[in-house]
Amino acid sequence: MNIKKILTLALAGLLSLSVLAGCGQSSTPSTASPAANETSTANAAESSAPAGDAKVIQIGFENSITEPFGQGLVKWQELVDEKGDGSVRIELFPDSQLGSKSKLIDSMLLGEPVVTLADGAFYADYGVKDFGIVFGPFLFDSWDECWNLVESDWYREQEAALEGKGLKLLGSNWIYGERHTLTTKPVQKVADLTGMKIRVPGNQIQSIGFDVLGAASTGMDLGDVYQALQSGTIDGAENPLSTLYGRKLHEVAKYLILDGHVKNFTTLVCSADMFGSLTPEQQELLISTCKEAGVYNNELQAASEQDYLQKMIDEGVTVFEPDEAVLAGFKEKAQAFYDKGATFGWSDGLYEKVKAAKAS
Repeated sequence: MNIKKILTLALAGLLSLSVLAGCGQSSTPSTASPAANETSTANAAESSAPAGDAKVIQIGFENSITEPFGQGLVKWQELVDEKGDGSVRIELFPDSQLGSKSKLIDSMLLGEPVVTLADGAFYADYGVKDFGIVFGPFLFDSWDECWNLVESDWYREQEAALEGKGLKLLGSNWIYGERHTLTTKPVQKVADLTGMKIRVPGNQIQSIGFDVLGAASTGMDLGDVYQALQSGTIDGAENPLSTLYGRKLHEVAKYLILDGHVKNFTTLVCSADMFGSLTPEQQELLISTCKEAGVYNNELQAASEQDYLQKMIDEGVTVFEPDEAVLAGFKEKAQAFYDKGATFGWSDGLYEKVKAAKAS
């Protein structure tokens, strides 16, 4: 009996030591990679609140940190630090360090504290079908039309529907840029696109948006495009100039047509559940600073557009600027996109509603 008691006490002592050792280890390992910390010095900065108490929100995105959009996010990070009380911090992960856009959105739906940029075309794939129209080819004639739509009742309805699907928009006033087409052989009219394999983000809206122009759209992560162009797997890619240049795609595709097929405003999105877990003060901080940083981003985008174009010309890219007659040919072909409402699952009369809202 005494031997049993001794063994029991010894076992209890060992279990206590094991628990104490486990308590000595951190329960919240850092998720920031060394590359991310090097990219943004603010990631390493200490907040006014203890690190264990701050809500850390990770922003993952495909772009380089040096692009205007990346610098806009740096500004957002700085504004949160400056105007907040240290209870919320932002960490930046450029160049797809946290994975693809679709992977990040899937993480949000699980409640993870991540943010990314996304557009109506992606939200259509996540169940808010009508939202996809904002990425339709040649929908907007000016940026003012974009902002009219963003401020409309129709847009509020789309935001509410998206929140019902588990995603919360933090800001919608960020210009990503006019999207142009960079190719490995000249394109000077819409007929030249026929049969060309053009990389688009992997969603139905953008795929069909190029298919109706006669191209063969090819969904692909942005990080894979350079090699695909170099190997001849695809014949071209489309994006704003800042992204085309930032990803160095002009090194392997030497023809650019300034078609401006989409005026691409973008949104910053997070988990609705995660947003709901924040205090009202934290929610307001994120939304107000996101909007302020969006204005800064837009200034950078406007200032850099001509600079990127000139750099591409200086580095051997042949640029074609279509006249109104050529653009009319693109727009005529693009009209077939808006006849596919049943394919996209749009509500009745959507195109007419959006045209009215963007004009008001």
